[in-house]
Amino acid sequence: MADRENEIMEEKEYETNIMEENILRHRIPWSDRVSLNSDIPGLHEVKELLEDDDTSCLAEEEDGVGCPLPSTPEDDRLLDCEMTEVLKAGVLSDEIDLGALAHNAAEQAEEFVRKVWEASWKQCHFRHLPSWLQDNDFLHAGHRPPLPSFYACFRSIFRIHTETGNIWTHLLGCVAFIGIAVYFLTQSHMDIRWEEKLVIGIFFAGAIICLGMSFAFHTVHCHSECVGKLFSKLDYCGIAMLIMGSFVPWLYYGFYCDYQPKLIYLSVVVVLGITSIVVSLWERFGEPKYRPLRAGVFMGFGLSGVVPAVHYAIAEGWFKAISQASLGWLILMGCLYILGAMFYALRVPERFFPGKFDIWFQSHQIFHVLVIAAAFVHYHGITEMAMHRMSVGDCAVPSQMMAF
Repeated sequence: MADRENEIMEEKEYETNIMEENILRHRIPWSDRVSLNSDIPGLHEVKELLEDDDTSCLAEEEDGVGCPLPSTPEDDRLLDCEMTEVLKAGVLSDEIDLGALAHNAAEQAEEFVRKVWEASWKQCHFRHLPSWLQDNDFLHAGHRPPLPSFYACFRSIFRIHTETGNIWTHLLGCVAFIGIAVYFLTQSHMDIRWEEKLVIGIFFAGAIICLGMSFAFHTVHCHSECVGKLFSKLDYCGIAMLIMGSFVPWLYYGFYCDYQPKLIYLSVVVVLGITSIVVSLWERFGEPKYRPLRAGVFMGFGLSGVVPAVHYAIAEGWFKAISQASLGWLILMGCLYILGAMFYALRVPERFFPGKFDIWFQSHQIFHVLVIAAAFVHYHGITEMAMHRMSVGDCAVPSQMMAF
């Protein structure tokens, strides 16, 4: 009986060995599953380790199939997972966080690309610009592409493109008026009274804000659509503030002793200025198709000064208006502003020579130069009026202040 049980156990053990041998023979070898020439990180190092280890290679079978790895799974997904674990444990070490390395590498690559892009952007054609940067289709080449940061926008000040002239004209004008304002406002109160400093200081503030906002807009409007719209609104508000600031000193000195009309005209100027600012904040006011409307709004606001000028000329006489109220300088200032607005609205000369004035002497640059010239003409005129008022002295009847 014992002999029979031994024979049965030997038969079962023999059958088990036969089954295991068949399973090992039919497994897919490692070399057929994974190519050692693949791009899996660290795979070549695994190959070298296996080749160097004499104990890792067994004798080949008679059918030519290499010795399979006993732990090689039949499922491809399990194979991939096992490969990853082997590479982590045997080659790269468990202490290395592959996710953190990948994240840091991505951040460094992004930073590198951003810096290269900021430093090496190229001018592009009008048709390659996004719609929010397409303003003047008569300027064909030399445009800035959208830039990824304010730092890149300000660095573009020192590059040549369609906005270079617009940026530098108002940047230099802004710096010039800041210098003049500092010199004027730091004069002794014995030479210039605080009332005159306040009045002329309002003009300086309007000029500096206008030119500064214009410089900022032309510098950063290529940053993004949102930034471009915001700074375009600030630019238009600056124009309205320049016109208001120009009115104040002329009305102050022109109607120096006529308090009632002076108060009325100043109130009208403030109302018109606020109206212009409100219109400028309209979302679609800065679109290219509303260019004539923009020119018309500010031109109409400026031409409203004709009414007090004619009033003064009729009341005091044309000779006195020209000699004492600097009416001639006022007329010249108005002509320069109007001429600049016409260049801007009609887009001359690039309208007649498309693509020929892409960088220099385009309509917007001419408009900028005429605005700065008009501001300096006006400053000269109001300084002459101030000098005349200082030579004449105060009003003969101060009690007229309360007459109205």
